[in-house]
Amino acid sequence: MGADAGRGYAGRVAHPAISEYAYLSDCRSGALVTRDGSVDWWCPDRFDTPSVFSRLLDLEAGHWRLAPVATGRPGHRVERAYLPDTLVLRTVHHTPEGSVAVTDALAAEPGARGHELGMNSPAVLVRVVEGLSGRVPMALDFRPRPEYGLLTPYLHEEADGSVLADAGPVLLVLRAGGLPLRVDGDRVRHDFEMSAGQVVGLDLAYGRAYGSPPARLDPVTAVAETVRAWEAFRETHRYEGEYPDLVRRSATVLTGLTYARSGAVAAAATTSLPELPGGDRNYDYRYSWLRDFAMTMRALWVAACPSEASRLFAWAARSIGRVGSEPVPVLFGLEGERDVSEHECRYLTGYAGSRPVRTGNDAWRQRQLDVPGEVVAAVWRLRDHLGDRFDLELREMVLGLTEQVAATWHLPDQGMWETRDAERHYLSSKVLCWVTMDRAVQLAPRLGERADPRRWAGIRDEIRSTVLREGFDERVGAYTGAFGSPELDASALLLPVMRFLPATDPRMRATIEAVQRDLGTDSGLVRRWRTDPAGFLLCSFWLVECLVLAGERARARALFERVVGHANDVGLLSEQVDPVTGAQLGNTPQALSHIGLINAAWRLTDPADF
Repeated sequence: MGADAGRGYAGRVAHPAISEYAYLSDCRSGALVTRDGSVDWWCPDRFDTPSVFSRLLDLEAGHWRLAPVATGRPGHRVERAYLPDTLVLRTVHHTPEGSVAVTDALAAEPGARGHELGMNSPAVLVRVVEGLSGRVPMALDFRPRPEYGLLTPYLHEEADGSVLADAGPVLLVLRAGGLPLRVDGDRVRHDFEMSAGQVVGLDLAYGRAYGSPPARLDPVTAVAETVRAWEAFRETHRYEGEYPDLVRRSATVLTGLTYARSGAVAAAATTSLPELPGGDRNYDYRYSWLRDFAMTMRALWVAACPSEASRLFAWAARSIGRVGSEPVPVLFGLEGERDVSEHECRYLTGYAGSRPVRTGNDAWRQRQLDVPGEVVAAVWRLRDHLGDRFDLELREMVLGLTEQVAATWHLPDQGMWETRDAERHYLSSKVLCWVTMDRAVQLAPRLGERADPRRWAGIRDEIRSTVLREGFDERVGAYTGAFGSPELDASALLLPVMRFLPATDPRMRATIEAVQRDLGTDSGLVRRWRTDPAGFLLCSFWLVECLVLAGERARARALFERVVGHANDVGLLSEQVDPVTGAQLGNTPQALSHIGLINAAWRLTDPADF
């Protein structure tokens, strides 16, 4: 597991390491819970809406802790794992007084099965405590802070023993299975004992102040129903390839990052977890990126999730709408919103003092020429599933994206890493422009009379010759990140992955070796560029794929196993990893990291099936 985050700013207690967090999902929202039983993040209405617990980003911004009193003291030991093929977490605490298990879940709708998971999630966080041995003193500490910690709610003791938290647009109802909850100022604290065989169920239900009241569920029944819903979902999927346990876990995480009502996949469940503790590269990833589209689609297809892939595509087509002259946004809200303008929560201190804390992401305003290539590549990937002739909206979208690239491929852009400085002619952007034209030529028979494959092929070939001429830097002996720049960039690994060049091409082979030599680390991780402070997990998996394609299967397998070793104890991967300490960095769980794992595992299984 990764190293601790370190001592806090201004002498405060440190934040837990990012790898300390496990992830809960109901395919509507996500929550993060620590090994010591503190729910430090939950956005109950939707992944990308305000949180009610934000301790993840400020130690005073709200949490719900439920754990033995002995947590963190000598003699206390924790074991935790997801129940098989679910995001239902079971944590067993062994203490000097005895052992107790806490099972945490975001509840599925009662009776939901298979692809119904998440369609009508009730927005209820359930926690079931089970005494296993001895008599274990337990502590409950409930301190909600809605709207990213900005609101301090009124807390009301209700006649049925529950506590109502009421602030702004939010209602929360905490029920504790008959425990006599008492309000203590701005929080609820309660100490109790658990004996062997005793079971106590607790639930926290969310509702809108002016909407329907929060749902009421029996926690024990809700956990059982949620487990069955996840199991039924996974039973509809089959993966027959290498590293099946890792792929199934990553596929489950991707499902848990899917907003079921639209099919959009959030890039991560969190905002503003830093690339470097104390740094300012802290962005909101709770949206769905078109850039990741082809990789996401491929991962869902590989993991035998055709229904999710189709729904994700339908979401993208609807979100993009009619294509005009303006660049297609790189990201959208989970229901297709375009304007996700960035704001700073200046009142939050940030994870480990990393400011600013941001909500929204201004990358939606950027010109990123790779985006159409991701979408058209995804259409090409799904072509047989979509039929011999596409419907009107699909045809118009592909035609519009293709013509947009034909008119703009020669322009500079911000690149796939979303730099916030000057536009450049990024190698990966040009390669994805080539992908747009190449896949459009192949799709032309399904696009109707307006398809122009002869002209598109000419533009495709012009882009290719430009990349081959301008993209390779003789001084470095490799393809670099941008035309005219000597700086290596791991995105050059996309050339074989996207079928632009074979990995055995001499210049490409030299690039692969240069990336591993100059951007690689002793831990097997690959940085995006030389000054990148940490290894970027997706790039590391790209290197695995390139080594397979270069015929270096043994090397690729060894690298894959080193990279997946950076997952935390429940199999979650963040965006980056510190190559020295092993600490996870960046937003978590990170969809691209799990997508990279799935695609690399399948590349090791069948290099030709892409």
